[in-house]
Amino acid sequence: MARTTDSDLAPHELRVIVAVGDTGSFSAAAGTLGLTQSAVSHSIRGSERKVGAVLFERGRAGARPTPAGEKAVAYARRILRMLDVLTAEARGAARSDLAEGPLRIAAFRSAALHLLPAVLQRLRARHPHIEPRVRIVREVGPGSAGEVADGKADIAVATLGGSVPLPAGLVASGLFEEPYALVHPAGHAAPRSLPLVDWAENCGSYTRDWWAAQEWIPTATVEAEDDGAVLSLVSGGHGMAIMPALSLAGAPDAVGITDLGPRRPTRQVGYVTTSQLAGSAVVRAFVREVRATVAGEMSLLGCETR
Repeated sequence: MARTTDSDLAPHELRVIVAVGDTGSFSAAAGTLGLTQSAVSHSIRGSERKVGAVLFERGRAGARPTPAGEKAVAYARRILRMLDVLTAEARGAARSDLAEGPLRIAAFRSAALHLLPAVLQRLRARHPHIEPRVRIVREVGPGSAGEVADGKADIAVATLGGSVPLPAGLVASGLFEEPYALVHPAGHAAPRSLPLVDWAENCGSYTRDWWAAQEWIPTATVEAEDDGAVLSLVSGGHGMAIMPALSLAGAPDAVGITDLGPRRPTRQVGYVTTSQLAGSAVVRAFVREVRATVAGEMSLLGCETR
């Protein structure tokens, strides 16, 4: 039987690492955990000795994770979550009812608005003991997949195949291919002549080559905060935009949508989880319901399911 050694981090040490990472100071972490500041400081020093690296830079502004500390915080979150899953899965197995407990879901805005409600409805109906918790994340940089990598989410609905590679230890699977369309004020005679309205999450690496080849697309004159603001500006006659299908679900009547043809850009939407959580009952239940929802509804938006 494997034994723990003096270099192993105990669960209580992992909780201290996460608390300091989340709060940004030893004193705030102590308040969160119900410990003294000296106990938190002692625990972090002990963890650093075991790991062999400085995890936090101490200063007047608090405690900031070093690169090693960022890794430690992310893995500590994931390990603590697996301990929770271990308890839930063992309890469920004893009752022949595996799917129970919290399920932390990260998703980009349009997926949270137009895909997740139906998924969660199915999930609650079939698995009433699962407690979904949704976090909406901007799909820039690490995006929703980064929430899984950092241990803040169990599964993410994410765009796949972007410029940021999938972090180690994560697994991904495609759900559907989402087409882009030209969006403009309804009835406009020459929508391609309008100024461009865009937002930071649009046009990732999956559309960049297509975008660069379109000489008719001008530089954006309006940069909106999100796709909802883009639709509002377009419906008000302030320009045109190029948007993915999920963002156009329920678009107002004042917005016209024009197909960009057979060479139109697309982006792949899928889910991302960790290799450890992929086999858990709560994640498998979510994947089943999201695939069933996609199969039943995404074709209505012109998306090709996988």
